[in-house]
Amino acid sequence: MYRCPLCQHPLVRDGQQWHCDQRHSFDIAKQGYVNLLPVQNKRSKSPGDNADMMQARRDFLNAGFYQPLSDQLNQLFIDYLGFMPTPQILDLGCGEGYYSARLHSAFNLKNQAQIWGLDISKDAIRYAAKRDKQIQFCVASAYDLPFSDQAFDGLMRIYAPSLASEIERVTRPGGWLITVQPAADHLAELKQAIYSQPQPHDETPESIQGFELIQQHKLSYEMTLDCEADRLNLLNMTPFGWKLNPEQKQALSHSLVKVKADFLICVQQKNQ
Repeated sequence: MYRCPLCQHPLVRDGQQWHCDQRHSFDIAKQGYVNLLPVQNKRSKSPGDNADMMQARRDFLNAGFYQPLSDQLNQLFIDYLGFMPTPQILDLGCGEGYYSARLHSAFNLKNQAQIWGLDISKDAIRYAAKRDKQIQFCVASAYDLPFSDQAFDGLMRIYAPSLASEIERVTRPGGWLITVQPAADHLAELKQAIYSQPQPHDETPESIQGFELIQQHKLSYEMTLDCEADRLNLLNMTPFGWKLNPEQKQALSHSLVKVKADFLICVQQKNQ
């Protein structure tokens, strides 16, 4: 499945390393993931979300506020790929592995799907690898995927920026891409507290060459954040939080109790 990020030749596992026939090798960390992001391809020392954002998101997700989204995604993947004995699924921009692990658990009730997770943040992947030892996690760029052509039966992409041509390359003909983006009113109450003239999110689905949009629908529900820690986690895990100083965050952590979750889910199929 893996290909070398330096020469694009296939990678073979040998003990605690992956290596190619050009003698490029990549160590497997003690947590079980592999770093396939060459130093020369990094734009910063620690690319991806910072540790505070990751911790806030991990705690918020573990509290179950986005579980309805996870449940919906799990059901869609089972609907489209559940007939296969061992579907290969990539969580593109998997973060701390919340959605990957729940998708893996959902499939294990039916069959043995192989889930792969990729993120550019080494800290996020370290968390993810601890969460589920059976998922293959790697540190890599979504703009240069370290996978063979047509490797996957399905891809899950939640918010993560990526390169459309790479998605097309690694998806098999007839394979599925399920994406999530914020719908118009996602976290509207938070935006109203920050901006004088908040604008709704754009709901235009991304068009990916070689894929057909099969269905799209919105998932909307109200979240009640009774705990101040949950409210602070929401503020700290989103880019909106960058616009607030500590005093403003503290004030919002007392008042932001009801917040709307509003997602646009799109299902696309690669042409045969």
